[in-house]
Amino acid sequence: MNTAQQSTPADSPLDPALAAQLKRDGNGLFAAIIQQYDTKDVLMLGWMNDEALHRTLTEGRVTFWSRSRQEYWRKGDTSGHSQYVKDVSIDCDGDALLILVDQVGAACHTGTTSCFEAGGRLEAQVGARP
Repeated sequence: MNTAQQSTPADSPLDPALAAQLKRDGNGLFAAIIQQYDTKDVLMLGWMNDEALHRTLTEGRVTFWSRSRQEYWRKGDTSGHSQYVKDVSIDCDGDALLILVDQVGAACHTGTTSCFEAGGRLEAQVGARP
């Protein structure tokens, strides 16, 4: 077992049907896209394992697995910029979640509303429908 506490459906704290749906990477993680529930602004992307998802589903606040610190962290515990869960969906492949939240304060550690605002736009060819 690695430091992210990779779970299998047999040892997961999640409902067995949900645990079986999840497709984890080699470290037992899957992506969690965080979106503001009312404006639909995409705020950030974080990583979860089964325990982080279990905490998120049962506590009403978003918990992530920090790949750099190798520990659980609940958004807002140190910054006060909390994420209150409104809805959670799993994608068709089982490798990503969409979590709608009520964000209090900035979502990004840089102090911006969205991590994508802080990162900046990339030049891209704009496409058009035929």
